[in-house]
Amino acid sequence: MYANLSDYANSLMSLEKALSINEEIGSKNGSARNLGDIGNIYICLSDYPNALMYHQKALTIFEDISSKNGIANSLGNIGLVYANLSDYANALTYYQKARAINEEIGRKEGIAYNLGNIGNVYVILSDYANALTYYQKALTINEEIGKKDGIAKNFSSIGIVYRELLDYANALTYYQKALSIHEEIGSKIGIAINLGNIGNAYADLSEYAKSLTYYQKSLTIFEEIGSLKGIAINLGSIGTKYATLDFEGYDSAKAEEFLMKAIALCMEIGEKLHLYDFHKSLADLFKHEKRWEECQLHFEKYHNLKEEVRSEEATKQAGLMEQRRQAEEREKQIAITKAAADAKHQATEQLLHNVFPPSIANKMLDGTKLIAEKIPSVSVLFADIVGFTKLSQRITPEELVEGLDGIFSAFDALAEKHGLEKIKTIGDAYMVVSGAPVQREDHAESMALFAIEMVDAMKEFRSISSGEEIQLRIGIHSGEVVAGVIGKKKFAYDLWGDAVNTASRMESHGEAGKIHCTEEFVRALSLSSFQSFQFVERGEMTIKGKGVMKTYFLELTNY
Repeated sequence: MYANLSDYANSLMSLEKALSINEEIGSKNGSARNLGDIGNIYICLSDYPNALMYHQKALTIFEDISSKNGIANSLGNIGLVYANLSDYANALTYYQKARAINEEIGRKEGIAYNLGNIGNVYVILSDYANALTYYQKALTINEEIGKKDGIAKNFSSIGIVYRELLDYANALTYYQKALSIHEEIGSKIGIAINLGNIGNAYADLSEYAKSLTYYQKSLTIFEEIGSLKGIAINLGSIGTKYATLDFEGYDSAKAEEFLMKAIALCMEIGEKLHLYDFHKSLADLFKHEKRWEECQLHFEKYHNLKEEVRSEEATKQAGLMEQRRQAEEREKQIAITKAAADAKHQATEQLLHNVFPPSIANKMLDGTKLIAEKIPSVSVLFADIVGFTKLSQRITPEELVEGLDGIFSAFDALAEKHGLEKIKTIGDAYMVVSGAPVQREDHAESMALFAIEMVDAMKEFRSISSGEEIQLRIGIHSGEVVAGVIGKKKFAYDLWGDAVNTASRMESHGEAGKIHCTEEFVRALSLSSFQSFQFVERGEMTIKGKGVMKTYFLELTNY
C-alpha cells in the first residue's frame, strides 16, 4: 500500500520487516517476493545498483524453488534496471526471457508487462512502428484483464511515440488518458511522470508557460516521493525553459539555478543522457549572457559527454540490432509455436470428442482433473453375439474384424440416433447407457427403442461360414450408477455399480434373439408416454450373484 501511494520510506521499512520474518521462518518464496519488491522500490528511487542486487537475490531464490512465476518477474525487473542504466541490449535479453516464461505459464499480466518494456526498447531504437505494435499488444491484454495501472502505462508509452512522431495532439490525448487513470488509482509516480510528459508536449508546441506549470507539478511530486531521476529531469526541464530566449518569462538567474541543480543530481545518479543536454543548455545561456569562460567550460563538458555517450550508444546499438534480430526471430518462433499448439489443441479436442461424450470431453479440455458423479437413474444394456467363439474359429482374422466393425458401427449409429452413450466393447460384447452423462427422464424409453432396432439391424448380417442369421442376447436393467473417467494416458469413460452388474447378468441369462429385462426396467418404462411396448413375463429365476429375480422379455407391437 505504501508503494502504491509512493511513500517509499515507509514501504521499504515494511518490506524489510517482512523479509526479516520470512527469513526467520525459512519461507523462501516469501523472502524472494520481499527482495523483489524492495528492488522495485529502489528502481523508483533511481538507486539502480541496489535495485539490481535485490532482484538478482530474488531471482536466485526463485530459481532454487523452481517458481516460474517468480523467475519471470525477476527477469523482467532486472531488464527494467538495465533499461534505466541505458544498457538496452541486456534489458531486451531479460525482457525476452521473462516473456518466454510468462507465455509458457499463460500469465497474461506478465506478458503485457514484458511487451510494454520491449516496446520501450524499440522507442530508443527509433523504430516507432514496432514500438506501437508492442504497446498495442500490451494494451489489448491489460484491457482484457482489467489492469488499470498497466493500461495507464501503455497509454503513456503510446503518447511518447506520438510525440516522437511530432503528432502532439495525439500525444497529449494519450498522456491525459494515462494521467486520469493514475489519478484514479492514486499512483503518485504515474501522475508525476505524465505531468512531465504533458509539460514536454507543451514545450514542443512553444507553450512555455503551460509547460512550466506541468513541470513544477511533476517536480513537487517527485520531491515528495524522493525519486532523484524524476527530480533531476524536471529541474533541468524547468531550467531549460527559463533559458529559452523566445519565452517571455526568460530568466537567466532561475535558468542557471535549476540547471546547476539538475547537473549535480544527474552526476550523482549517473544519468549521462540528460546531463550533456543540461550542460548544452547552460553553455547556450552563458553564451547569451557573454560569460565566455563558463560558456566554454560547459560546452566542453557537453561535447565530451556527448562523444562518450555516442560511443557507448554505438556499442549498445550494435548489441541492440542483434537483439532486434533475435527478437524478430523469436516473434516468428512464437507464431510457429502458437500455430503448432493450436493445431495440436484442435487435434486433441477432436480426439476427445470422438472418444468421450461431449460434456465429458469439454470438462477434460477445461482441465478438470477428477471427473466422477453418481447418477440416480439410468438404463444399462449389454449385448452379446450368440455362438461367437465357434464362429470366430471358422473365419480369417480379417473377416472377423471386418464383421465386428460392421455390426458395432451399425449399433453406434443407432446409439447416436437415440441419444445413448456407448461405453465400450469387450470382444463381441457391446455396452451402452441411456441417461449418462447427461441425465434424462426418458432413459428407459430410448433404451427400449434402441434394443428393438438392434435386433432388427442384425437381420442384415449373416454368418460368413454358414450364411445363417447372426443373433444377439440382450440384457437391460435400470438403476443407480457411478460414472467417471479413469486412466492417466489411455482414458476411459466407464460406469460402476449394481445396475451395471445386473444388466450384465440379464444378458448372460438371456436367450438368443430376445431382450431380457429386469422388473426395475419395466417399472421405469411404464412411466413412458410411448405405449407400444409389450412385455412377456419370464417368471422368477435364480440369477448368479443376485438370487431369485422376476424378469421379462421385451417385445414391440405396432412399431
